[in-house]
Amino acid sequence: MKTERQYPSVILTERGKRRRETRHPWVYDNEIESTAEGIVDGELVDVMTSGGKYAGTGFYNSNSKIRVRIISNNANDKFDEAFWERRIRYAIDYRMTVMKEGDINCCRLIFGEADEIPGLTVDRFDDILVAQVLSLGIDKIKGMIFEILYMEMNARGEKVIGVYERNDVAIRKLEGLEEYKGYYKLDGIDIPEKTVATITENGIKYDVDVVNGQKTGFFLDQKYNREAISRIARGKRVLDCFTHTGSFALNAAKGGAAHVHAVDVSELAVNMAERNAEINGLGDIMSFEAADVFDLLPNLKSGEYDFIILDPPAFTKSRQTFENAKRGYKEINYRAMKALPRGGYLATCSCSHFMDEVSFMKMLESAAKDAGVRIKQIEKRQQAPDHPILMNVSETDYLKFFILQIF
Repeated sequence: MKTERQYPSVILTERGKRRRETRHPWVYDNEIESTAEGIVDGELVDVMTSGGKYAGTGFYNSNSKIRVRIISNNANDKFDEAFWERRIRYAIDYRMTVMKEGDINCCRLIFGEADEIPGLTVDRFDDILVAQVLSLGIDKIKGMIFEILYMEMNARGEKVIGVYERNDVAIRKLEGLEEYKGYYKLDGIDIPEKTVATITENGIKYDVDVVNGQKTGFFLDQKYNREAISRIARGKRVLDCFTHTGSFALNAAKGGAAHVHAVDVSELAVNMAERNAEINGLGDIMSFEAADVFDLLPNLKSGEYDFIILDPPAFTKSRQTFENAKRGYKEINYRAMKALPRGGYLATCSCSHFMDEVSFMKMLESAAKDAGVRIKQIEKRQQAPDHPILMNVSETDYLKFFILQIF
């Protein structure tokens, strides 16, 4: 018997039905057999099987290959303000539980699908929340969500002065949305003038430029990986490649490295890294260089560094560019392995979902073989727990991080 629902419905194909049985929150355009008339992009739809069985409710968008983003599998849910308050409280409670004491001051509060708020990222940098809205459905209700976040954080004694939107990303075009950035006007709250937040992570202070910094201004997912390398760095000569604003380099220096050289292709990033070193009183044992890592690594002298850190940007954001990305990852890891002495250390990672862990490990094995070395795994790590991984949603499991010894 078919179930009557309150929202317009889309009917799944058999393939779509099988995927929904895994509880993956995305329904693709080719997984829909038919749609009801009058569906409005960005509004809620009920997802049904051809037999009339309820399979979830989500935001519909005909502009996107991800045709429906599921927000609930509960047929009894009412999607009012109270529903979103519960979601947000649950997300904040989770961070308060899993993060170390004090780390809620700089962490990811909302991680999209992993928090069942699809297409929304919210990072906290001291008293500024920085948001990226990447789905039309959430964009339509973002005002309500931002108000709830603001009220909830301040009610907990976690001071927040505003929400800055970093919606200057091309992926919004796939949802039919415009690109822009700026503070969201919260009801009754003056728009802040503040554009740089000062945070403390692992005992190190950083100035975070929420307006011009990459993505939301700072990469929070490596928080505890940076802490892990500080132990290895003690007494070592360290090269930090793709340093961005110097976070791995600063953790190495604070950990007692003999010297740290930080390199990034962006002069703006290098200047900020140098400033962060000065803020933390670490400038005397650090040096900085604006250079292309692909040019720098082949020219290293063997044994020049005891410890090399490779934290590149995502070399691939699609399956189509996977092979080129794999060659890029292999090149930098091969060069680092060649340059390190016997007993040297390598920290290496990939932040691309498409470079899965098995492929990444095979790439490392191939690079070691070509470099004529063997590698010993010390640690295998992932993203910090404020970026939770849903076991049935592989897209949330993206960061691979290895600490290795070369011998």
